[in-house]
Amino acid sequence: MEKNLGEIARLVGGTIRAEHAEVKVKNLGNISDAVEGDLIFAVGAYVEAAAQSKASAVLIPNEVKDFPLPSIRVNDPKAAFAHLLETFAKPKLNIKIGVSDRAYVGEGVKLGRDVSIMPFAVVDDNATIGDGAIIYPHVYIGQHASVGANTIIYSSATIREYCSIGKNCVIHSSAVIGADGFGFTTKDGVHTKVPQVGNVVVEDDVEIGAHVGIDRAAMGSTVIGHGTKIDNLVHIGHNCKIGANCLIVAQTGISGSTTVGDNVTFGGQVGTVGHINIGGNSVYAARSGINKNMPEGFFGAGFPVQSHAEWLRMTASLKQVPELIKAVRQLQKEKT
Repeated sequence: MEKNLGEIARLVGGTIRAEHAEVKVKNLGNISDAVEGDLIFAVGAYVEAAAQSKASAVLIPNEVKDFPLPSIRVNDPKAAFAHLLETFAKPKLNIKIGVSDRAYVGEGVKLGRDVSIMPFAVVDDNATIGDGAIIYPHVYIGQHASVGANTIIYSSATIREYCSIGKNCVIHSSAVIGADGFGFTTKDGVHTKVPQVGNVVVEDDVEIGAHVGIDRAAMGSTVIGHGTKIDNLVHIGHNCKIGANCLIVAQTGISGSTTVGDNVTFGGQVGTVGHINIGGNSVYAARSGINKNMPEGFFGAGFPVQSHAEWLRMTASLKQVPELIKAVRQLQKEKT
C-alpha cells in the first residue's frame, strides 16, 4: 500500500489540512512500533503517545486540537483503521472454488453456488451449504446441518447434526457447535444421561472463536443472536438464548437455560448460574459471578455480582482491613 493522506481521507470520510494531502504512507502500524511511512490510529489516552511516535500520519478523533503530526480526523478512528486493514492489509488467500476430490460429501447434500470445500473436510448426509461458503480442511458438518451463505468455517471445527449456522458467520478452529448438553439424572450414586435431542441455531453475522463449545439443547434450540461475537475458550450451555450484538470475552461460562438480552458485554472469565435472565444493554466486568436475575442497563462486577460502583468501594475498603485489624488488636491490648 502506498497512498497519500488525501486519498485515505476520502476512503474513511475524514478531514485533513490541505498541506498534508500529499503526505505518503506505505504501511498501517501501531503506536509503539511506528516508523516513518506508517499510518496509525489513536483514541483517548493514546493520543499523546501517538503525537510522540515516529509515524508519518495518525487517525485521530475529530475533537483533538493542535495535533503536531499530519493527521486525518474522523468520528471513530478505530473503525476507520479497521476499514483500512480490511481494504489494504488483509492477506489475499488463494481459495479455490469447488469441492476437493479429497473431501467427503455425503448423500443428499445441497451445495450452493461458488462453495469451497477443502481437502479432508466432511459434509455428512443431507447437510446444506449456502452460496459462497468456505469449509476448511478437517471440518465436520453433521447430518441435516445447514451452513448459510458466505460463512467461513476454519479447520477442525465441528457443526453437529441438525444445527443451523446463519449467513456471513465466521467459526474459528476447533469450535464445537452442538455437542450434547450436560444433562444427567442421578439415582443411587449413578449418573444416567438425559438424551439431548435439540439443536443449536446460530443467527447471521456471528463470529465464534477457537475452542468454543456451544451445547445443543435438551429439547428445542440453543440460540446465538444476530451479530454476537464470541471470543476463544467460551462455553455456552444447553438451551441458552443469547441476544443480538452481544460480546462474550474469553473463558466466560454461561450455564444452561440462561437468557441474555441484546447488547450485553461479558468480560473475561465471567460465570453465571443457570435458569436466569440477564437484561440487555448491560456490561459485566471480568470475573463477575452472576448468580441471580439481572436488570437491563446494569454495570456489574465482583462475586456475587453487584454494581460496579459498589464493587469499587468494597475493593477500596478491603485494602484498609489490615490496618483496622491492627487498630482493633491494639485497642484489645489497651483494654486488658
